[in-house]
Amino acid sequence: MPSLMNNLESRNLAYLQSLENPEAFWGEIADQFTWKRKWDKVLDWNFETPSVRWFDGAQLNITENCLDRHLPDRGNDPALIWESNNPQEPSKTYTYRELHEAVCIFAQALRNEGIAKGDRVCIYMGMVPELAIAVLACARIGAIHSVIFGGFSAQSVSDRVNDAQAVAIITCDGAFRGAKDIALKTVIDEALTQCTSVKKVWVYQRTNTTISLLSGRDILWSDAIAAVDINQAIAVPAEIMEAEDPLFILYTSGSTGKPKGVVHTCAGYMVWTHYTFTQAFQYQPGWIHFCTADIGWITGHSYILYGPLSAGATTLMFEGTPTYPSPNRFWEVVEKHRVDILYTAPTAIRSLIGAGDEWVEKHAMPSLKVLGTVGEPINAEAWYWYHEKVGKGRCEIVDTWWQTETGGVLITNLAGATPSKPTYATLPLPGVEPLLVDEQGHEIFGNNVSGNLCIRRPWPGILRTTWGDHERCKQTYFSTYPGLYFTGDGALRDENGFYRITGRVDDVLNVSGHRIGTAEVENAINLYPGVVESAIVGYPHDIKGQGIYAYVIYQGDTTDRESLAKGINEVVSKTIGAIAKADKIQVVSGLPKTRSGKIMRRILRKIAEGELASLGDTTTLLDPAVVDEIIAGRR
Repeated sequence: MPSLMNNLESRNLAYLQSLENPEAFWGEIADQFTWKRKWDKVLDWNFETPSVRWFDGAQLNITENCLDRHLPDRGNDPALIWESNNPQEPSKTYTYRELHEAVCIFAQALRNEGIAKGDRVCIYMGMVPELAIAVLACARIGAIHSVIFGGFSAQSVSDRVNDAQAVAIITCDGAFRGAKDIALKTVIDEALTQCTSVKKVWVYQRTNTTISLLSGRDILWSDAIAAVDINQAIAVPAEIMEAEDPLFILYTSGSTGKPKGVVHTCAGYMVWTHYTFTQAFQYQPGWIHFCTADIGWITGHSYILYGPLSAGATTLMFEGTPTYPSPNRFWEVVEKHRVDILYTAPTAIRSLIGAGDEWVEKHAMPSLKVLGTVGEPINAEAWYWYHEKVGKGRCEIVDTWWQTETGGVLITNLAGATPSKPTYATLPLPGVEPLLVDEQGHEIFGNNVSGNLCIRRPWPGILRTTWGDHERCKQTYFSTYPGLYFTGDGALRDENGFYRITGRVDDVLNVSGHRIGTAEVENAINLYPGVVESAIVGYPHDIKGQGIYAYVIYQGDTTDRESLAKGINEVVSKTIGAIAKADKIQVVSGLPKTRSGKIMRRILRKIAEGELASLGDTTTLLDPAVVDEIIAGRR
């Protein structure tokens, strides 16, 4: 593990070194890993093409760095703890030796059916340990894994399978998620009626529901591993991979039209996830890390699996939801397993705020040391609640900003080592050079400024392409501002140079010539007592150009909507200014969200604009019925 930057001065020194001599900086960090062959060149890049190559010429296998190299010293240490959706079901713990064995066995099961280096394998499973094992087994044999969240519709699955031209799928009979039983194999069967590339389907039996098995194609997980000789499987060496060989494809959520498969490669991604995990959370050996995300999303890839395991940490994987069977489920898990690091999303935090303080106040959680947030900008109310109620005022909060495309965290405070500021991601990690630009691409210098957030140079975890369509990668990320990676987000930089993400640039409103970030207005609305969550979109306004339409989840008396709207706008006016007051406020019981918790503002915008015929596919939302309710109550 690299030495931790344990104060602001050491972070600043490392930051200067990373910019002045990136090859030496990253070469030294990469030296700690197990390589089959060292690199010829640390970095070769051109954002115009775009082309980025890290550790070119090196050979490795990421699973040797996540598993094998820990066996001599940590073989009997816990690697993976699994907690069930059902609190009455026993948890499972895999030591590094046990996880290594399980991965080797399933890797051999894949080989036995002809799966080889370069083949694409889609994984559509619930949050069971076998999902982690399947991901790592693919990486061990050099197959490119593409995890699809176990809740997407059959059409969404088939779109992704066809885009990747996957030759195999690994799935479950079903999955438990909260009070729901999800029939995964049934979805796969429907999806594969539209897919011709898939030759094999492995099925892990989790719910023991009745399923159909297609002879010659479908294989039960239990039968596949029973046919493997354990000693032979462990003896088979991991596939040797080139540094720039693809490790996985991950399709970005909420995309319209053809799915967009972000490609990450072996060496750079490994170095980046390890580096960001250890530095952001200031990880110490023996700590237990609980990332509440699903492995179907990039957060689960990077901070349930590859980052923690490469560091020899204990990672906790949770099958359930924060509020099932009661809203103290997270806190029970934290206490039961003596969790040191809790990493979750503002969406989850806000849902727990809405459940009431009594659920968290009865849990002391003395083991907690670091709290993290991920997925979206966190509003001030949620930040303070997280700090005071969950962290009991003693835990550091790491507010991380990053994307599927970045592979891992780019901007964050370092837990207890660098200053935090509520709602601010604060400073970039060494190796990351952000800048703000205006609409014309001119750099905005100085502090107390805002603009579009770009990155000047590559970091090891940057995406390499979009699967099968490099031109799409270029147009999406590198053409808006030539020579720069455009994040698609807006940000402001305060007097200390701290960054605050203000939301997607296409979510920035232009009201009477004033640019207003949706996150800014939402943060203000969420300060009003009783407001659990809100979402802001623009709609055509005869006088202002764009008006502000607010969707608000409110716990309280809603009989006098006019007084409620007035009260909310008074808070907005006081917090931001009168220009940011909402023109329309609609009280709703829920918001249209992806299954990762992202609010689909595109749908809300269409409803506000009255373009109900062009809402697009809503079947993959967490709760599609909420869209009909919002339409019915449209103002």
